[in-house]
Amino acid sequence: MDATTSGTPTIQYHNIPDQPITTIVATQLPTLQREQRHCFGDSSPGEFPLSANPSIVLHLLTSYDLYAQDLAKLEASDATCSFFKKPANFAPDLDLSLSELAALDMCQKRAIFKPMTTEQQQYLKQRCGGSWKLVLRFLMAGEACCRREKSQAIAGPGHSIAVTSKGLVYSFGSNNFGQLGHGTTREEWKPRPIRALHGIRIIQATTATRRTMLISDSGQVYAFGKESFGEAEIGIHGSKMVTTPQLVDSLKNIFVVQAAIGNFFTAVLSREGRVYTFSWGNDGKLCHNTDPNDVEPRPLLGALEHIPVVQIAAGFCYLLCLACQPSGMSVYSVGCGLGGKLGHGSKTDEKFPRLIEQFQLLNLKPMVVAAGAWHAAVVGQDGRICTWGWGRYGCLGHGNEECESVPKVVEGLRDVKAVHVATGDYTTFVVADNGDVYSFGCGESANLGHIPENHEEGDMHANVLSPKLVTSMKEMNEKVVQISLTNSVYWNAHTLAITESGKLYGFGAGDKGQLGVELGANQTERGKPEQLHIDLR
Repeated sequence: MDATTSGTPTIQYHNIPDQPITTIVATQLPTLQREQRHCFGDSSPGEFPLSANPSIVLHLLTSYDLYAQDLAKLEASDATCSFFKKPANFAPDLDLSLSELAALDMCQKRAIFKPMTTEQQQYLKQRCGGSWKLVLRFLMAGEACCRREKSQAIAGPGHSIAVTSKGLVYSFGSNNFGQLGHGTTREEWKPRPIRALHGIRIIQATTATRRTMLISDSGQVYAFGKESFGEAEIGIHGSKMVTTPQLVDSLKNIFVVQAAIGNFFTAVLSREGRVYTFSWGNDGKLCHNTDPNDVEPRPLLGALEHIPVVQIAAGFCYLLCLACQPSGMSVYSVGCGLGGKLGHGSKTDEKFPRLIEQFQLLNLKPMVVAAGAWHAAVVGQDGRICTWGWGRYGCLGHGNEECESVPKVVEGLRDVKAVHVATGDYTTFVVADNGDVYSFGCGESANLGHIPENHEEGDMHANVLSPKLVTSMKEMNEKVVQISLTNSVYWNAHTLAITESGKLYGFGAGDKGQLGVELGANQTERGKPEQLHIDLR
């Protein structure tokens, strides 16, 4: 789909003079008697005084970043429903209600929505359920779980990627196949901007072993490193390498907003909420049969054909999809079921996306999904954390190393309201709404951040079976907003953390420069978070 400028005009606010709202209300609205205690004044039930100036109401609704459910409540309220349900008679659509017009206006402020043509916008509206309020909810959900238009850091296998809020990209660490994008295969111990991306604003990044993919604000995908997607050798274990970012031609007709790389496939998410995968098996995995050198994106079929997806997450051999339906958010999984990591109560493979029903039984509304190599996690709207899959080293946080084939609430975090979760190779991090960070699982590379008071080397590498507060990050006096973990079975793990003020911290394995600093002699890791010299704002 092309990224042409939308033909939909901006909503016009009629009859609003160039003066403060307080002045307008004071001079244009009928004065209410002091003794009147109810909201109707002399109006009929179902109306209210501001209805005399609907332009003011529309201006107020669109001046704040209201949630879609707030706009929906206006139409459901007994006090306001007759006013908010009727056509507002305003451009660009005279038949839309004020709530629908407000939702449309807020959609038009979104970076993903802006370049869409009128036809593309209408198609998205139809996919979301036929309402601009539902489109707004879809867009806001994607922003919340994927940090679109915000800074982000990716702790890849042996290398790291940092994206600033302005779309600049820094890379550092292992580079034996050009996965840093600098045109060389030389390791970089200090963060270095990718010069080849000058003038291109990147909004999302993902990594895999010796490979990196970046997505621009125009929906284009750039890939570099070993067996880069778009090359004929993809899926064949050859030595083909690309050392600078190259456009993935097979995705040029899809406006991509997110990518996720597993060990056997890569998935991309379009702005309309459709999921496409690259696969090179011939056994029908991920809904389709492909040849080993096939690089064409194939849409996920089955249950998600007509349901918009807001986030995707890839593990070693499976894919999670966070879907947005009129009835609420839900999670679908597809791929290898060993260890119960698909969440369906069995170890059976799924060739088509299947709804994880356990969240309904738990009365948990999923908001963010994370796929580790062998286990998965979800953040609920109420702040609860669920984990499932392989439980080795305690990565599920349930106090043992048992597998869980359906999502299970982490009891050790009952008193914590989580807002973010990150999973890696048998490790899990949880960020609370107050910025506190908890971690559990494998501590092999000192990447859990737990520094014992006596600084005994062995304790720093201990496995943690239940959620434990990362005190070394609390001592930073910075509110953490995002965590990224190495999600690969082939590399020692490291961890990156972004704070609210735009600072970046790293700890764990650093033998290839993936922590952004050159470690001392005979030093291969760092257990305490240290700040990297990158301004992500």
